[in-house]
Parts: sequence; structure tokens; C-alpha cells
Amino acid sequence: MADIGTEIKYRLKREGILGYLLFINIAVFLLLRLSSVLFLLFNVSEVPFLHYLQVPSNPLLLLFRPWTLLTYMFTHYDFLHILFNMLWLYWFGKIFLYFFQPRQLGGLYLLGGLAGALFFILSYNIFPYFKEISDSSFLMGASASVMAIVFAISFYQKDYQINLLFLGKIKLIYLALFTFVIDLLAITSQNAGGHLAHIGGALFGIWFAASYQKGKDLTAPANRFLDGLVNLTKRKPKMKVSYRRTEPEQDYRDRRRKEAEELDAILDKLKHSGYESLSSEEKRKLFDASKK
Repeated sequence: MADIGTEIKYRLKREGILGYLLFINIAVFLLLRLSSVLFLLFNVSEVPFLHYLQVPSNPLLLLFRPWTLLTYMFTHYDFLHILFNMLWLYWFGKIFLYFFQPRQLGGLYLLGGLAGALFFILSYNIFPYFKEISDSSFLMGASASVMAIVFAISFYQKDYQINLLFLGKIKLIYLALFTFVIDLLAITSQNAGGHLAHIGGALFGIWFAASYQKGKDLTAPANRFLDGLVNLTKRKPKMKVSYRRTEPEQDYRDRRRKEAEELDAILDKLKHSGYESLSSEEKRKLFDASKK
């Protein structure tokens, strides 16, 4: 278990914000699925707290569950739902990071998800078509956040091309516009809420790209908020501690030289054979060295 934990920490550190977004989504999904199994053993067919993670279309109910504006974009229950969302997040998140900073990816994920939720709520309460279900509909999933990322990079780099199976090279913006048209045509389907959220996220992504080209970063306020949360969780030292090394100087130098040689050997092995070729002890030493 310790080895698994070490490997997860290493991969999260390597992938950065994209890795954390994927990890949170997958962890919440597994928690929900395991909970569903547990409740089913007691003849409870649905997870009772699932609706407390989904954002409701009813504005009055939202007033009592404001946290759902955040939790819904990390919540999935169906396997195919999370599979395709995470694949898109990983693929297009990687492309996004070629041109933008990791902080902007995290901020856009949150703001795009928020835009999708608000577009969903407004649509369900404005258009008469949704009147019968506007008080009892819920939204979950990372789709709006992912669409914000896809459209941001598509409209920021309009000539960027990707390779698609059977189609070959195609400009990313064409793929984005195709998905936008599909969502527009499906806003009266059974999954109308999801498609409306996609549109909301996509529109925010376009806004982000247009603003950034003019020198304004729309994710800056969200990043400051996230930085504040991170700083709150950091432990501040209560007192300054100083120490003096008791190890003889020559022994210290010999030990440090040996550690450096071992680390060089591990890095050389990693370069030629990949991370999976490392032993558990080598992975631990590599992780410890990365924290220094």
C-alpha cells in the first residue's frame, strides 16, 4: 500500500494540476460506485447523498445547496460518462498546457464548469419547454469544464491540427464547432441539461480565448481564490528550529556522494527503461529526492 501511495504521489507531482483534476474525478466516481454497492446490500437502490453533489435546476433549492456549483463538476455515476470526460480532459488538457500555464487550466476548469451550471439553470427556468421538469432536474459531470478547455484552445490557436482515426489531420476548431452544433441540436433531447451545460462551458472558453488575446486573463480571480484556499491549508511553523549536524564532516560528504551516485543511476535507468522498470526502493528514493 505504501508503494502504491508513493507512486500516486509521484504521478500527481509529475502531471500537476491536470493529474489532480483527473484524480479527484476518478476518486469521487469510485466512492459513489462503492457506496451504491453498499446501499444495495440494504435494498437501497439509489445513493441517498448523490443529489447533494449535483447542481439543481431549481434556484430556490440551489440557495440551500450552493456547494453543488462546485461539487457537480467532479461528480460522475456512469462509467462511460466519466470515461469519455476524462479522456477528453486528458487529451485537450495536454494541448492546453502547450500554450497556457497550469494555473490557468485549473481556473478555466472551475469557471467553465460554473458557466455551464448557470447556463443550465437559466435555460431550465426561462424556456417554457422545460417548465414541467424545471423543479426536479439535476446536473452532474465535468463536461462543461472540459468544453471550456476545448473551445479555449480551439479559438486561441485556430490553426492547431490533431490526428483523428480514419479522418487524418483536422483543425481542432472544426472538431469544436462540430460538437457545438451537435449540442445545439440536442438541447431538447433526454439529456438536455448536459448539452446546455456544454454550450455554457464552450461559450466561456471562447470568451477566455478572446479576452486573453487582448491581454486579459479571465482565470486570474479564480486563481487568487484557489491560492487563498491552498495557503489556508498550509501549516505555518510556530517556532524557528535550528540544529547542528553531529555527523563527522567526512562521513557526511561520503554519504552525500553515495546518495548522489545512487540517484544518478536511478535517473539513468528511468531515462532508458521507463518508470515501471524501477524497483519499489528506487521509486521511494526518487520520490524522496524530488521533495528536497
